[in-house]
Amino acid sequence: MKKLIKNFILILAVGLLSVACSDDLNRVPFDSIEQSQSFKSINDAENWDNGFYAYFRGRVSGNIQFLPDVQSDQLNASKDFGNRNGFPHRWEGFLAADYDISDIWSKLYSGITNANIAIAGFETLELEDPTEIATLEIYKADAHFVRAYYYFELVKRFSKDYDPATASSDLGVPLVLEYDVNALPARSTVQQVYDQILADIQVASTGLAGVSGSQGSNYFNADVVKALEARVKLTMEDWSGAKTAADELINSETYPLITSETVLADMWTNDYAQEVIYQPFLSAPNELTNTNSIYLGYNPDTDDFTPDFIPSKWVVDMYEDNDIRKNVYFDVKDVRIQGSVTPNIYLVNKFPGNPALWTSATTNYQNAPKVFRIAEMYLISAEAALMSTGDAATPLNALREARGLSAIGSPTMQDLKDERFRELAFEGFRLDDLKRWGDGVTRHDPQDLSLINTGSDYDSLSKDPSDPKFVWGIPARDQTVNPNLVQNPGW
Repeated sequence: MKKLIKNFILILAVGLLSVACSDDLNRVPFDSIEQSQSFKSINDAENWDNGFYAYFRGRVSGNIQFLPDVQSDQLNASKDFGNRNGFPHRWEGFLAADYDISDIWSKLYSGITNANIAIAGFETLELEDPTEIATLEIYKADAHFVRAYYYFELVKRFSKDYDPATASSDLGVPLVLEYDVNALPARSTVQQVYDQILADIQVASTGLAGVSGSQGSNYFNADVVKALEARVKLTMEDWSGAKTAADELINSETYPLITSETVLADMWTNDYAQEVIYQPFLSAPNELTNTNSIYLGYNPDTDDFTPDFIPSKWVVDMYEDNDIRKNVYFDVKDVRIQGSVTPNIYLVNKFPGNPALWTSATTNYQNAPKVFRIAEMYLISAEAALMSTGDAATPLNALREARGLSAIGSPTMQDLKDERFRELAFEGFRLDDLKRWGDGVTRHDPQDLSLINTGSDYDSLSKDPSDPKFVWGIPARDQTVNPNLVQNPGW
């Protein structure tokens, strides 16, 4: 396996890594390398490519993944959550100056800057060896893939949902395709951003056409690009394109669905790869990722748990007892809240930590993020079929039956929504799905009122689908630095 290097040019060139309109952009630190010196050989290109993977590893879990779920309807804040992620959970006090908003925006745009610098720099390399030329084409494809991925994450969260009727006028996010420290870009339209995402996907698809996918791949490849294409086209309401891309991955039979509870648990605990199209390479102690530690809060001194967020009872009840996901996604624990222990509380157990990645005697919640899974492709295929004139029953029932459920004769859109919720719970999809479907957020039926914060901002919160905070605000800091950034309504 190719080893990710720890010290690569991308990290040293600190002055080139930040793009999110920061006051620091005009300063080049003493330990940076001038950009033109970063592209002299194929080894330099490899360093940049390694950097893509290292940076990507840290941008697909942690707050980027769990914050939309915290804001949504699945979770209740425990009385000991200490207001961690409290503003998005309550929707009140959730402002454009919120740290998490600016942090996520900055992380994603920094990744785009890395890609932009590399795309330009790769073109300056003068190579003659055919093997090196072919390798460089793969590195170029990787750069376009990560740029597409980051822009998709940005436009989903900071812009209105894609509507074919209004996308050409709705405000998207700034399109920055060349590194320019002095640029003050305005927001492009949603259509322009998605057009760029598709253009980058096409370049990546061409460049990685000869790189076959495999279970649990740690590298970008043709299947990884196809999975992103399916996800993007579903969001764009390109039903035919989404279904075609998803079905190509399903029909390849490279990633058979798991049918055993034991094996499914192995995937989420030990990073078993049968269903996984892509997951980043992790290795303890130095090549780890951000964690979703808000769900368990294990205390080794007392051997109990103090989670920040507890799944609602209705969420647990969505899973039938014969659903192999129920005992994998949740575990019954003794919960200590404000000094008192309450037994038999279901907690989210989807990210328990892989023992192979522990750095001490107890879990550090490190798991390889499952960025693309074949189960999502079955759901995309079914939803695209339901929204057009195709066969939704075959892919939806294939997933249901693999998970231990009975087939549905003529599935409805609600059947699809329920199955998508069950399969992808706590992986960061929920808020964007509700936004995409035009559904509101309604919290209800918690497990135990004595353990959680209650009231209209917490367990009984209800938000109409038109609420402006379904779309996050442009970070206040960036608006201050760049007057060309128009703020979203309601922020």
